[in-house]
Amino acid sequence: MKTKLILFFCSMLTFLSSTAQTMNVEPAMAETFRSNGKIYVVIAVLSIIFICIISYLVYLDIKIKKLEKK
Repeated sequence: MKTKLILFFCSMLTFLSSTAQTMNVEPAMAETFRSNGKIYVVIAVLSIIFICIISYLVYLDIKIKKLEKK
């Protein structure tokens, strides 16, 4: 239990130190996508991918439940 807690805090410290260096800097690519209106295309594609992955996992879960009943 102690080792898991220590690993958790170490990972959080690593995450915070890595994000602290880039907090005020906005990527130029994000500005370009927003100015051209292509950010909505990126969000749509990511949403479709996410929905497909979730649907596939639900399908697998249903299939596994059927196999367990047999």
